[in-house]
Amino acid sequence: MIFFTGDTHFGDPRILRLDRRPFQDLAAHDAALIERWNHRVGEGDEVWHLGDFARGTAEVKQALFARLNGDKHLITGNNDDEATLRLGWASVQAYAELDVEGRRLVLCHYPFRTWNGMGKGALNIHGHSHGKLKPLPRQYDVGIDVFPQGPATLTEILASRRRGAKPGAALIEA
Repeated sequence: MIFFTGDTHFGDPRILRLDRRPFQDLAAHDAALIERWNHRVGEGDEVWHLGDFARGTAEVKQALFARLNGDKHLITGNNDDEATLRLGWASVQAYAELDVEGRRLVLCHYPFRTWNGMGKGALNIHGHSHGKLKPLPRQYDVGIDVFPQGPATLTEILASRRRGAKPGAALIEA
């Protein structure tokens, strides 16, 4: 199975305040996100992380990375440093195009105003905006603030726009 997520900001004390994530402290935040990730993602699954993975020392990041299931790809974000890039990702890039479930996906940390294949049905999958940006048609923020249950499948991402669907407008403390 292929999953998408972003903006986890593991180890980043600013995230609790800036995005009002409802956790008592950073340790509770990180533990909940790891648990949710591993509940959804199995060892043979693939995860595309769309940037802003974690802050902290290289050793702390490596230990956290090792606890997460799946073959992990990184689409780099503005908060991803050199230590993050060297964690052992299956791939690291600023941009990617994939075909998943018969759909063309354009992946970047940042949302686009226009993207390759936009007029032919391609989807822009991104992070960075933490659910605060009104999306264009066929544009989806897959960050943890939008999908708090953890990494999401393309089917779940597409279903999030259906009338009345609420993929998780706010994180719930574990």
